[in-house]
Amino acid sequence: MVSSDNSSQDSLERKDSPEYRAKKQFFDALLTVYGRKPVLEALRDPAVKLFRLHLAESNKPAGILDEIIAIARTQGAEIRYHDRKALSRISKNSKQDQGVAADLECAGYQSFQQFLEQPPAGAYRILALDRITNPQNLGMIIRSACAGQIDGILLPEKGGAQIDSLVIKASAGTLFKAPILRCPQLNQALEAFRAAGADVCALSSHAPQTLGDFRPGKPCVYVLGNETEGVSKETAQQCNRQLRIPMNNGVESLNVAVTAALIAFQPQL
Repeated sequence: MVSSDNSSQDSLERKDSPEYRAKKQFFDALLTVYGRKPVLEALRDPAVKLFRLHLAESNKPAGILDEIIAIARTQGAEIRYHDRKALSRISKNSKQDQGVAADLECAGYQSFQQFLEQPPAGAYRILALDRITNPQNLGMIIRSACAGQIDGILLPEKGGAQIDSLVIKASAGTLFKAPILRCPQLNQALEAFRAAGADVCALSSHAPQTLGDFRPGKPCVYVLGNETEGVSKETAQQCNRQLRIPMNNGVESLNVAVTAALIAFQPQL
């Protein structure tokens, strides 16, 4: 019999092994989408590879399900059947998953730690989203970031809009190509980026410096705040700089997705 101490030590060694880290890294990089139409649209995108398809055992025959299953089989993906309760734990949205969820391999989807382990050369640029709750705003931010000069989108797992059919639609399919950086807590990720030498800049209408006057000479994280409250106090404490977009005609602020687009296409000098 192996003692509990030795068993714990063996467990720690397994978790520290290259095989364990590689496996964890792979599963951390999977993006799970749910709903019949969103899953089908994702599988039709050549940039997306299906790893595992999850289906409810209670699903009734339907043409869209037949097409989803056919694509899964063509890709050689694993297909698993679950009861409704088990499927809801995977989709995390039992009211809208329609009995379907898919684990996708997307080239740009990774954890923020993975990004920091192998960052792009030069002064990379990141958008960090602090409690962005509107799915359409999130989708449009992703679209602008993907089209512009942004190297990553810090997307917290909680506190904001979750990736659903509205986000996919608003992103015009760019979600599956975009450089999404997962983080459990935004403040933890911002602290890590600062420790790695990046400027962390909060967008605020009260900031003394304008976005146009800012000339970052090193990596930079731009923090976009909630649609009505802006950047939270807790998140602002992780920022070492504040920037504003100058307004005319008494306009107080811009839609957060518009702000993201201005940053994404800001000329690099």
